[in-house]
Amino acid sequence: MDERNAGGYSITYGGEEIETPVYVAAGLAAVLFAAWIATGATLWLVPAVAAAGVTYYNVPLLERRPAMGANQYGIFIQGLGLIRWRAIDRIELVEIAVRASTIHELQLSLKERLSSALVADWRKQPFYRSLMRLPWKMASTNVVSINLEPFNREPEEVHRTVLRLWRHYRS
Repeated sequence: MDERNAGGYSITYGGEEIETPVYVAAGLAAVLFAAWIATGATLWLVPAVAAAGVTYYNVPLLERRPAMGANQYGIFIQGLGLIRWRAIDRIELVEIAVRASTIHELQLSLKERLSSALVADWRKQPFYRSLMRLPWKMASTNVVSINLEPFNREPEEVHRTVLRLWRHYRS
């Protein structure tokens, strides 16, 4: 089993409102690189490389493959792997206030170490992929946090569905 054919419930990154900033950064990088080539001035190169770096980091937002989901074996997260249902102690939807907005995170509290909880480990990425955005982070020793904002489903819907699947499959 790999990231491409995990099956079951899955969600991808959102639509145009997520893609537009990536395309704008790519366009800006192209214009700045063109200015650098035309003038030969290093002044244009630094912002061009920065804009290209932002674009490269956010390329996964343009992909249509599942970034997160669940099946009978557990919950799968792009760039992390497949976590067994029985290894999960709690699933919570946490709201985090950041300046004038609210970010929703799905937090998976594990009963054991992450390496023991994984059925399939997808953390080893090719180098070119390791520099790109991941949908997860380790909030603490045994808590995996997933930022739900860039996904194409509402955070409450994702939480409800994953919670329902967890209750069903762990029994």
